[in-house]
Amino acid sequence: MATKLSDPRFLQIAFHTFRHWKATMLYHKTKDIICVKEHLGHQDVRNTLLYVRIENAIFQETSDDFVCKVAKTIEDAKQLIEVGFEYVTDMDGFKLFRKRK
Repeated sequence: MATKLSDPRFLQIAFHTFRHWKATMLYHKTKDIICVKEHLGHQDVRNTLLYVRIENAIFQETSDDFVCKVAKTIEDAKQLIEVGFEYVTDMDGFKLFRKRK
């Protein structure tokens, strides 16, 4: 890939980098340090705190503001998922979705 794209920085990426990225994104999505600890197989949660620090550094400027949408049909839900909305709950027969601003 480094040769094909003429970018030697790709040579700096190791398989362990993907492990860090996956764990960081899992923590970002769930905000559950125990879930990440178990996913990685860590014995001590202190080892997992690295991913909390990485997530805080990467996403320090994001807020918890969301755009919310309601899906009345399966097709509506499908379209929302395709553009990045995540399912939240059902209410009064409708499906509620959200996506970070």
